[in-house]
Amino acid sequence: MSDKINHECGIALIRLKKPLEYYKEKYGSTLYGLKRLYILMEKQRNRGQEGAGVVSVKLDMPAGYKYMDRFRSCAQDPIQDLFSNIHNQIGNDPALLGDACKAKEALPFLGEIYLGHLRYATFGKNNIDLVHPLKRASNWRSRNLALAANFNLTNVDELFESLVDAGQHPRVYSDTVTLLEKVGYYLDDHIQNKYRYYRDQGYSKKEISPLIEDNLDLAEVLSKSSADWDGGYAVAGVLGHGDAFVMRDPWGIRPAYYYSDDEVVVAASEASVIRTAFGVDDSMIKELGAGEALVINKKGEISISLARGPFAKQSCSFERIYFSRGNDRNIYKERKRLGELLTNQIAASVYGELDNTVFSFIPNTAESAFYGMIKGIQQYMLDEKLNIIANTDIIDQRESLAKIILREPRVEKIVIKDAKLRTFITSESDRDELVGHVYDVTYGALSPSDHLVVIDDSIVRGTTLKRSILRILDTLSPKSIVIVSSAPQIRYPDCYGIDMTRMGEFIAFNAAIELLKENNMEYVIDQVYQKCVSQLSLPAIECQNYVKEIYAPFTYEQVSDKIAMMIRDQNIKAEVKVVFQTVDNLHIACPEHTGDWYFTGNYPTPGGNKVANRAFINWVEGKNERSY
Repeated sequence: MSDKINHECGIALIRLKKPLEYYKEKYGSTLYGLKRLYILMEKQRNRGQEGAGVVSVKLDMPAGYKYMDRFRSCAQDPIQDLFSNIHNQIGNDPALLGDACKAKEALPFLGEIYLGHLRYATFGKNNIDLVHPLKRASNWRSRNLALAANFNLTNVDELFESLVDAGQHPRVYSDTVTLLEKVGYYLDDHIQNKYRYYRDQGYSKKEISPLIEDNLDLAEVLSKSSADWDGGYAVAGVLGHGDAFVMRDPWGIRPAYYYSDDEVVVAASEASVIRTAFGVDDSMIKELGAGEALVINKKGEISISLARGPFAKQSCSFERIYFSRGNDRNIYKERKRLGELLTNQIAASVYGELDNTVFSFIPNTAESAFYGMIKGIQQYMLDEKLNIIANTDIIDQRESLAKIILREPRVEKIVIKDAKLRTFITSESDRDELVGHVYDVTYGALSPSDHLVVIDDSIVRGTTLKRSILRILDTLSPKSIVIVSSAPQIRYPDCYGIDMTRMGEFIAFNAAIELLKENNMEYVIDQVYQKCVSQLSLPAIECQNYVKEIYAPFTYEQVSDKIAMMIRDQNIKAEVKVVFQTVDNLHIACPEHTGDWYFTGNYPTPGGNKVANRAFINWVEGKNERSY
């Protein structure tokens, strides 16, 4: 993606079903689980740039021995820092590591359960106290809770107040701590009810603790905890006595996948990383259903139950376009299909002059869509060739026929990204200053009579296109430059895990505003503002997304044309066009992932409409702040 976009978080959970000695004998290392966790997290690096953390739980440790370890990092390379510190704590004593039982008692992070998290700070500053897994400590094992999540909630204010109303005094105001305390509150309540029941049955206090651990109904706790959550979430957690869980929101917005056999249960934000880390076939990896909770009890037995809902499933389509790793079989096919479905629009954008068109892509995530685009253009040109042959009498003329048959799309690697500069650019101000040097181009591949078509996975702000990419592409002196987006126009904020909440950052929104001004329709802006303000005091369930009225007067193509004008500065000599994927074709390419609120404003939860209205109000009032 040429524009910077703030990422989602990633989760990874491993539950070893066998004693550590088993993995030492079969795989040659007592650190088997920890090594697998490292791979899961490293392969999900795209989901976390600001922090990483790990919690380990040891089963059946006697009193007086530590059974839960945690380490978190906010270092520049948090994954490497995290695991370097863990390995330093473990040490490298061959004799001790060779005895799994002794190593488990003596060394930290040698357990049967691992919970890892990769954080991108969409709420609050990059503070170590907010890096997951978050932990709620207690002297009772079953009340020790560690939690990690890929989520955003739109109603943190209400959830926070519900904790205060329940008599709690949360130590930090944040969505992460609020979520932890909600689960912790109902966990405490559930355990307290169990305690009273067993006490009334005549059991001693010492007998009650293991009874609670063996009979905890974690699915019930999760169901009650999440009853009023509005947002997208994939939440994973572990309890000190050995229960573990993964829960997904009832709309299926945020992704979660799992795999289980007689050795291990593993869950992660992406299916492909499970395949890589454990070498299992795709068909064995399952998607956790919308609203479902996967619970693994202390015995290693798994159960799946409906924790909430489900509601109409609207899995995030942006997950498929950009965030998830492209080596996933289904995602690869979907991204190729997205490129292929743009064929007719692309052919029209170059006036059908495909012989004088060079096709390329903006690295790196657009590469799969590029292959699909070329496949579509090849089919388009094949149809043209067949029509020419069928309707002319040149079949006996060998040279003419060969010329027709050999027509193929002209493919070149035009844009090259300098990964080193990408790593160096961290702050927004640094990025704006140096962005022009992130990309290089290949010279000599075009002639002045050529159109240049370059595909990207999506266009958010258009800043990088205007300040860098178009300028360097124009140095190749093409006849025209066509920027193609495999995603539709991003028009509305996200509030479910991706930090895109400021309306003024969307080039499509700014284009619509310019069109309103050019057509003397600025009154629409004020009307929408007044409607949005009128809903501030309403419950989210009663809110409508009035921001849709900003786009209503104009066609999709009008907005695209205005975007092309806005990203082309006066020094660009070539004609510039922008082609966006349509929403209809998005759903054809990703039929199982229909969440399209970025593009349509059709939010799956009531809180989404309220967030969109608040984002618009902030824009009108000049407030550069988060809208939820």
